[in-house]
Amino acid sequence: MSDEFPTDIYTEPQGIDVDTLANLGPLRAMAGVWEGSRGLDVKPKAEGPKKQAYVERIELQPIDPQTNGPQLLYGLRYHQHVVKPNQVKTYHDQVGYWLWEPATGTIVHTLTIPRGQVAMAAGQASADATAFELVATQGLETYGICSAPFLQRAFRTTEFRIRIAINVDGTWSYDEDTVLQILGQDEPFHHTDRSTLIKVAEPTPNPLARG
Repeated sequence: MSDEFPTDIYTEPQGIDVDTLANLGPLRAMAGVWEGSRGLDVKPKAEGPKKQAYVERIELQPIDPQTNGPQLLYGLRYHQHVVKPNQVKTYHDQVGYWLWEPATGTIVHTLTIPRGQVAMAAGQASADATAFELVATQGLETYGICSAPFLQRAFRTTEFRIRIAINVDGTWSYDEDTVLQILGQDEPFHHTDRSTLIKVAEPTPNPLARG
């Protein structure tokens, strides 16, 4: 990501294209509603790593273009809901945004989970990329990780990494690695999640921006 910013930090770009779906770059293939039935989570337990299968639903809906002065971002608002097979109780719940900055080729992924943790990961890609990787690192002022006191002490997240692959069959896959420094353990633990998503519904743009 470039550290060079324009002198004028207030003036917004003119003539912005409001068609978000047409300007999402590598994120366009992820827009819509998706389900996955073969997710695999490897998580820490007192007795050691445990593998857990899961099913999920992810809704990624386009938002209107966003500006920070001269900066222009297009994006998707998402909600991920995960359960164990044949169970009702939520296993994982997550909300946030996927953002694309066409001018710099930057992808930003924000995530919030209801256990007291937020993160912002970023990476670079071309507009037609079918694979990309984003990283968040604890302690950085940008693209970092922030946790509530218990998680920070007992399961401190030092790095979050997510790899996305857009597949030729219309599905897309993710492979996540959340690096944890667990209280009482010398070596970091790699908490991993991976799944492939199948589209079940098309995205719904802002109706006022259609046409």
